[in-house]
Amino acid sequence: MRRDFTLVIVKEGEWYAGFIKEVPGAITQGKSIEEVQDNIKEALEMVLESNTKHMFDDLEVKPEIVKEELVTVDVRP
Repeated sequence: MRRDFTLVIVKEGEWYAGFIKEVPGAITQGKSIEEVQDNIKEALEMVLESNTKHMFDDLEVKPEIVKEELVTVDVRP
């Protein structure tokens, strides 16, 4: 499955930081833009995997997933 996300990169001093606009917690840093672009993929994978794995951890009764589908939402900045 392929998904597109918005990577925002900022510079502070000698370092660059990047975050995925649509996914809170998907952040990274690097000494170059290219390093941030490489690192953000791993950060995003980790956040998405953790969110999926722990989605129902606090529930006593685990719900049955009855459907999964792709949705498209237009978001205004």
